[in-house]
Amino acid sequence: MRVVVVGATGNVGTSLLEALAREPQVESVLGVARRLPDAAFAKTDWARADIATDDLVPLFRGAAAVVHLAWVIQPSHDAAFLRRVNVEGSARLFEAVVQAGVPALVYASSVGAYAPGPKDRRVDESWPLEAVPTSFYARHKVEVERRLDAIERRAPALRVVRMRPGFIFKREAASGIRRLWTGPLLPSRLVRRALIPLVPQFRGLRFQAVHSHDVGEAYRLAIVRDVRGPFNLAAEPPLDADELGRTLDARPLPVPPGLVRGVMDATWRLRLQPTPPGWLDLGRAVPLLSTERARTELGWEPRRSAVEAVLDLLDGIQARAGIETPPLARTSCETVASAPTRLYGKLDSANDQGGGDAVG
Repeated sequence: MRVVVVGATGNVGTSLLEALAREPQVESVLGVARRLPDAAFAKTDWARADIATDDLVPLFRGAAAVVHLAWVIQPSHDAAFLRRVNVEGSARLFEAVVQAGVPALVYASSVGAYAPGPKDRRVDESWPLEAVPTSFYARHKVEVERRLDAIERRAPALRVVRMRPGFIFKREAASGIRRLWTGPLLPSRLVRRALIPLVPQFRGLRFQAVHSHDVGEAYRLAIVRDVRGPFNLAAEPPLDADELGRTLDARPLPVPPGLVRGVMDATWRLRLQPTPPGWLDLGRAVPLLSTERARTELGWEPRRSAVEAVLDLLDGIQARAGIETPPLARTSCETVASAPTRLYGKLDSANDQGGGDAVG
């Protein structure tokens, strides 16, 4: 079996390559990314391509499955660029899969595609898809799912699997996640459990996390098993200020969400940090996920808890961990002393279609 992984250099992509290296049914893997990595993975060859502009059909011919992980969340100030890659690039990729005659497509959707939902019970994959209006990430994920609906109607023989995970963490992605979400204004040496005395407590902010290696295993299963449709992926327990406080031995501190959102918005507009306030809106809105279908039909079970995933990430940030791929390598966030506005210009130009964001 030959598998093509588009966006293979990021958070989930590198975990999937490791899982496929152990899979006897997979003979070879083609990793596709806009910038090629220095890291090597067993069974994997590399090809350079941009999903928004390049011809993908030759790369896909002869593949038993294509996995679409390519996604960008920076530069968050360039809405046209984000849509061109995430929405139009995904549509081009889907068309290429059909034209190349690939029998299976596995697409990285997200909990962010779901309509706002409950925080006291779990919802299954039938929960409606509806974007949080202030989140470009949610809007793009929903639109891409609609594009995929159309592809399935046109090509009913195509086996389509949609993964909808919660927040995805691992130690090796720490540098990439930090660069995308906080930039250099969060010194690594301060990210120690003993130095976190308080945890902000926002009304409604309760979410699920899952370890990247467990997500990579779920994708492996989706490739080699005859399954279709959407699968929620998450680990226990749900995370909120109380749970994080117990984990970090820190005290929850109630903070008005409006105040936090206002500060996020102002600092994002001034380019002092890279995360727009729509991400806070999304975190407060997304439902808790039931993973029953993944357990029973896919045969997937997370090996690490949500708490272990968070601690792995925090330890990675403190240790400045990374992998030698463009999205995950230890980069200028550790060394650049430029003014924030100049720095984020550099970070914006360094983004990659590596599937490296921390949201599924």
